[in-house]
Order: sequence, then structure tokens, then C-alpha cells
Amino acid sequence: MKKAHPCGHNEWEITRLGADIKIKCLGCGRSIMLPRIDFNKKLKKIIKL
Repeated sequence: MKKAHPCGHNEWEITRLGADIKIKCLGCGRSIMLPRIDFNKKLKKIIKL
């Protein structure tokens, strides 16, 4: 994402795809859901692990 999570970590794992996208912070483990349009605006780059 373009901005880091408040915990200071900037890596996310996508856990659900659909009309809404659910992502999980790899630093603290918190999950959030975003509409696909907002996710596409905030996405910086994709790294495959």
C-alpha cells in the first residue's frame, strides 16, 4: 500500500478477493476490508512471496 499501517509495517497479505478485498497486516495481524476501487487506488506494487 502507499501508506504504512499505524503499527509501522508496510507489508500486507491478501486473504479474500471479490467486490471487497480483505488484507491482513503482516506486522500486527490486523485485518481490514476495502472496496476494490479503493484498494486499486491505494496499491503501490505487488510482491509475490
